[in-house]
Amino acid sequence: MSQKISLHYDIDGKDFSIAGEASSSVKKVLKQLGVSPEIIRKVAISMYEAEINTVIHAGGGAADVEITPDRIHVMFSDRGPGIADVALAMKEGFSTAPEYAREMGFGAGMGLANIKNNVDEVKIRSALGEGTTVEITVLI
Repeated sequence: MSQKISLHYDIDGKDFSIAGEASSSVKKVLKQLGVSPEIIRKVAISMYEAEINTVIHAGGGAADVEITPDRIHVMFSDRGPGIADVALAMKEGFSTAPEYAREMGFGAGMGLANIKNNVDEVKIRSALGEGTTVEITVLI
């Protein structure tokens, strides 16, 4: 791969049955490009976690993906309620997921921790009442 590939996904916050479509699509693209299975695994896990968080907490948003020869960069953005305490939200087991999400098996408080553990860099910017941006980078 000698050029940059840019992909955009709108994330519907009302339908859990399609949550994960962006991460699945990127996984397929990375396989077609011949990216190593370990890198694909890291990207797929971190994207899925961010995508589910976007559905549960923000009611939807968008994911923008840039694939270059040396890295995969994904930016999730939403206009949700924001994260009151990012450091606390990063701790394993901390969750603000609503009961309906927990009843479906989500909201165990592992999303941001799983992202952090599977990427080379994560940046989270959030403002209450304005939304959140999560940027993840995985080096190839």
